[in-house]
Amino acid sequence: MTNKHTVGILAAISSAVFLGLSPVFGRLAILEGFSPLATVALRTGFAAIALLIIFFLFFRSYFYIFPIGLIGCVLAGVINGIGSILYYLALGRLNATIGQLLYSLYPFFVAIWLMLDHQPPSNLTLFRTALAACAVLLLTWVPQSLVDPVGVAMMIGAAVMYALHLPINQRVLYEVPAPTVTLYTLIAMSAVVVPAYLIFDLQWPGASAPMFPIIALTFVTFFSRLLLFLGIKRIGGMQTALLGLGELLVTFIFSYLWLRESLSSFQWLGAFFLCASLLLIYFESPPVHHVASTRTGWLSWIRPPDLPKEIFGPYE
Repeated sequence: MTNKHTVGILAAISSAVFLGLSPVFGRLAILEGFSPLATVALRTGFAAIALLIIFFLFFRSYFYIFPIGLIGCVLAGVINGIGSILYYLALGRLNATIGQLLYSLYPFFVAIWLMLDHQPPSNLTLFRTALAACAVLLLTWVPQSLVDPVGVAMMIGAAVMYALHLPINQRVLYEVPAPTVTLYTLIAMSAVVVPAYLIFDLQWPGASAPMFPIIALTFVTFFSRLLLFLGIKRIGGMQTALLGLGELLVTFIFSYLWLRESLSSFQWLGAFFLCASLLLIYFESPPVHHVASTRTGWLSWIRPPDLPKEIFGPYE
């Protein structure tokens, strides 16, 4: 296992930790009086502004990106912005645990999008995906519990959107640093979620509503996105998505501690299967990306204008 592969794994796991806190803080914000649209607009907008300020003061070189790469980031950001709106609207109808369980279906959609882009997963990845599928089925086993069907549909839609933006950003990350992709994707997301709040909502909680959940949500959004794209750059979208399922465990722990949501024995068995799927990443080979592969697939248009002819190492 190379150092870059190890860095990618650590980045993806760290991103999962932050992402696992998102539904907890998001649910807290909604329970404190913030509307779902206000929650997603504030956390995305604040994260984008913070990254803009940091880049302007210290890392101006990260502003550079080739035009097609910028279009790819904007497309990914718009798609993920729509998915974020669905996600937080669903959180208004579902508890954090059930919501994150349904959202955890996104690796299966990632596999579909990547196969359409001529990037089929390995046999081990397929086995880990099947193991994760069993885990999700067990984790979502909630007998004698009524779940809002509209909330379920919204959360699955959010998972589809999130899964779609990963392979798009993966294409851009072949040639662009992860911080740059994070910046432009977050700006594009903000351009979707902030107008949605201003047009369709404009609700604001009372003066006594604490800002802590929003500030915490902004923090985890900032770092989860940065680490997410670093993980994709080093180990690819599929492996990052599978490791991202570790966010379920984080959500369960903090949902229990802060929201008093608990797991059944079936769900604990599912958590065991999920951990097994995550640990098998150790046996995965580092991804190899050939120049020829960038010229096929439905995302082949996302590439720099002067692509070198020789085969080069992935994710430099």
